[in-house]
Amino acid sequence: MKRKTLRVVVFLTFAAVVALSGAAQLRAQAAKDPYPNIAPVEQYMMERDAEIALARSAAPDSISKDAEVMVMGRHGYETAVQGKNGFVCMVERGWTANTDFPEFWNPKLRGPICFNPAAVRTYMPQTIMKTKAVLDGRTKEQMIAEVTAALDSKKLPEQERGAMCYMMSKDGYLNDGVGHWHPHLMFFLPIADAATWGANLPGSPVLSSDDPLGRLTIFMIPVGKWSDGTPAH
Repeated sequence: MKRKTLRVVVFLTFAAVVALSGAAQLRAQAAKDPYPNIAPVEQYMMERDAEIALARSAAPDSISKDAEVMVMGRHGYETAVQGKNGFVCMVERGWTANTDFPEFWNPKLRGPICFNPAAVRTYMPQTIMKTKAVLDGRTKEQMIAEVTAALDSKKLPEQERGAMCYMMSKDGYLNDGVGHWHPHLMFFLPIADAATWGANLPGSPVLSSDDPLGRLTIFMIPVGKWSDGTPAH
C-alpha cells in the first residue's frame, strides 16, 4: 500500500483547485472541502449501547472483553464500562485526525480503537482533550492552541515507547473514500524516522505518518483478519 493510502486513514492533505467560473469554483470548493464546519453535535453522537459495542469491536474479544470502554457524552468521553486489563476501547471522531484532514468535521466518521496501557497513559489524553475542546464549542484553531499549550507545559505527556492500539473493526467508518479500510495495528512514537522501521518502502507492510500537532509518528501495520476472526479481503 502506498503512503497516500495511509494518509487517507491517518490522514489527507488539501489540494488547491482553480475554477474557471463562479459556479465551477463553488463545485470545486465543495469537492475539496466537503465538510468546512462542524455539524450539529447530535450528528456525532451515538446511542450508548451501540457505541459500547462498536468500541469493543476494535480488538479481538480476548482483549476487548476485559477492557474499559469509554463513550462520548455531551462534554467529552466518559467511562461506560469498567475494565480489568488496562486497555481502553472507544470510538474516535474525525477531529482526532490531522488538522488538515478534509473530513475533519465529517459527522459520519467512527473510528473504533482499543489502546494498550502505554497508549492509555500517553496517547489517549490527546483524544480526550481534543474531543472536550470541540464539544465545548472551541474552533479548530482554538483546539490546536490548547493541545499545543498542553504539550508545551507537559500537561499532556510525551509519547511512551510501546504505546499502540488495535483498529480491527469491520464496522468502523474512517472516511468517505475507504469506509472501514483494513484491520490494522498502530504504534505511537515521538517523532521518528520512517526508515528505522522500513516504513513506506516498496513491498514493506509497514506504513507511517507524522502527526505534527501531537508531536508523534504513527506506524501502521495492516493485518489479515478482522477482530471477529473473519478474513479481511
